[in-house]
Amino acid sequence: MYLTPQHILLAGATGLTGEHLLDRLLNEPTVSRVLAPTRRPLAEHPHLENPVGDPAVFLPQLAGRVDIAFCCLGTTIKQAGSEPAFRAVDLDMVVAFGKRAREMGARHLLVVSALGADRRSPIFYNRVKGEMEAALKAQDWPQLTIARPSLLLGDRVEPRLSERLAGPLSKLIPGKYRGIEACQLARALWRLALEEQDGIRIVESDELRRLGK
Repeated sequence: MYLTPQHILLAGATGLTGEHLLDRLLNEPTVSRVLAPTRRPLAEHPHLENPVGDPAVFLPQLAGRVDIAFCCLGTTIKQAGSEPAFRAVDLDMVVAFGKRAREMGARHLLVVSALGADRRSPIFYNRVKGEMEAALKAQDWPQLTIARPSLLLGDRVEPRLSERLAGPLSKLIPGKYRGIEACQLARALWRLALEEQDGIRIVESDELRRLGK
């Protein structure tokens, strides 16, 4: 079965994947409203609502019907400045977004996690992503889709040196470890959003690439 979502809540619309997803959503004839809170303003669009400011302030104030929520939030320890600051975004903010989306009536949450996410991992990044996934599962969503992309490829507003260096090599790696273009991930997320499948679904990077072709 396929849903026809009309009202979308999107977090992370200014990020690499979020930008591609937002563009797709605003050009979908079945989508009548995209609510996309951001820290900096987005370009105006008749179907876009864009609260601007501190998420901690406006998140509880978001209102209106929501059918499906997408969470593309994510940073790096370098960008955040410290491990606690990284956790505040990639764990705390994501979990708070999921909670608010559920309160607004969303039945399906799609979240961008990472390849290797595991709350028992000795690697800090993977451990935080795993803790985030576990916290969202505990919110008891009717439908929860967790996307685990490998290295994201694409042109960022603020380029990440590690991605620029590893990007060409990642294209040569087989299977789920091969890098994935952000535009492919965005297309895959939209396809997954249209599928009605109760429960939790974890989608690894190789399947995301296939869905995003």
